[in-house]
Amino acid sequence: MKLEGNVRKAAVAGQFYPGDRKTLESAVEGFLEKSEVFQLGTRIIALVAPHAGYMYSGRVAAQAYRQVAGRDINVVAVIAPTHTESFSGSAVYGGGGYETPLGGIPVHRACVEKLASYPTLTISDHGHRSTLSFRQEHSLEVQLPFLQSVLTEFSLIPIVMGDQDRTSCEHLGRALAEVLKEEKALIVASSDLSHFHPYEEAVRLDRMVMEAVSEFDDRRLSDSLSSRVCEACGGGPIVSAMIAARTLGADRAEVLAYANSGDVTGDRTQVVGYMSAAFFKGNGEN
Repeated sequence: MKLEGNVRKAAVAGQFYPGDRKTLESAVEGFLEKSEVFQLGTRIIALVAPHAGYMYSGRVAAQAYRQVAGRDINVVAVIAPTHTESFSGSAVYGGGGYETPLGGIPVHRACVEKLASYPTLTISDHGHRSTLSFRQEHSLEVQLPFLQSVLTEFSLIPIVMGDQDRTSCEHLGRALAEVLKEEKALIVASSDLSHFHPYEEAVRLDRMVMEAVSEFDDRRLSDSLSSRVCEACGGGPIVSAMIAARTLGADRAEVLAYANSGDVTGDRTQVVGYMSAAFFKGNGEN
């Protein structure tokens, strides 16, 4: 799709995922084909997916995206953490779209402009820039080829969180719920879990995140993250997505897959954890 205005070009294609279109299509399709379809009620409102290189976390990410394949979704809000620059609040990209080797995804301008009217949310390039003068952020971009593979046509609300404190999560979650309440929408929280612990310690830490997620307890999760008894680099995006999902009608949660880098490489000395999860409405009309 041809995009109008400023377009955020693919920055980590060829690094975190294949840069060639055919190779990328094949890789994503391979991950999806090996994924299980869960019975997740009638409406999936939000997902959690990891953002490491596909060789490490692609299988776990695919387990989330397989659940929404072919669903009637016309707008996707992706909430990602910043690894590249420090800034306040949450930055909503106001350009024309995001681009990957699979093509362009238009930004939903109307939703972006509405979000910018809420506290701590601004239209900004912070966390979205991919020029050589900035370290290139990957956490939002790596979600897009999966979305392009499982959905037909959709527009994007790209959000990068500079602050992940409880107040920022509440502002973002409530704003998203209000802006998306009339849309056929999906929210994606981009997050890895613990970083660089021995295998067994990582599993212990990651289990605490997964328990809070599976119990749909955003307060427990945010308190545990803020007190550092567990870790998730995208903890703020997960909490924000949980708040928005519950407000939009989700009443159930399920952890879909877990692994860490040690399961892929065999090196268990310092691993990174990966989880996929879904928040959904268990009963009612789709």
